[in-house]
Amino acid sequence: MEVNIGKDESIDDLQLNGLQLIQKEQGFRFGVDAVLLSHFANVKKKHRVIDLCTGTGIVSFLVYGKYKPQEVIGLEIQDDMVEMANRSSKLNDTSDIVKFVQGDLKDKALLDSLGRFDVVTVNPPYKLNNAGILNPNDKLAIARHEIMCNLEDVIVSARRLLKDNGRMFIVHRPERLADIFGLMRKYKIEPKRVRLVQPNTKKAPNIVLVEGQRDGGTFLKWEETLYVYDDNGNYSEEINRIYGRM
Repeated sequence: MEVNIGKDESIDDLQLNGLQLIQKEQGFRFGVDAVLLSHFANVKKKHRVIDLCTGTGIVSFLVYGKYKPQEVIGLEIQDDMVEMANRSSKLNDTSDIVKFVQGDLKDKALLDSLGRFDVVTVNPPYKLNNAGILNPNDKLAIARHEIMCNLEDVIVSARRLLKDNGRMFIVHRPERLADIFGLMRKYKIEPKRVRLVQPNTKKAPNIVLVEGQRDGGTFLKWEETLYVYDDNGNYSEEINRIYGRM
């Protein structure tokens, strides 16, 4: 389907069922975090899914392409990102299933209007608001720093959006793991599954994936570490499988 593409935008092939994504050539572009989150999420065809802090919509499209759920809604506070994501959905002819909404995840009335979901995914801003030099008008800063929302805001909104026993899937940095566990339990989302991601066997983890269940029982499964590269500097077999290269 034909859509307008800006001079500063590119169309990227997601190499998944012909899906494409419009991105800014010089702006925020998706990375391995989004791919790993969509792979880690446990989504069924009958599910309603909401992706918080959706940005360009990358996780929403990957979840749709992998699992074909009933509906995927992406929530994003930056209106230009929402407009671009909806153009991507039109480009993919998925506008009836993959939809994007502009709004603040701290807006309780907005969340209630969206209904309840089986699955919440989120790739939130990682950096604390006092970490590093910030430009409050910089869209990259909004994507990377807790300017518009913090980790507690994300987990509070997930609690509100999830159905009973619904699941939350979050990708973050390992140094925030204690915060993630503490806030999940504070708002009765029980941590159920954790996976660390390391660049290779010799470097410390730099990504963590966590699954939580709304009002779930206390049992935590720690999965084996995922290595992005092998010791020869090549992508690991598992990463190649995740990216569909094998």
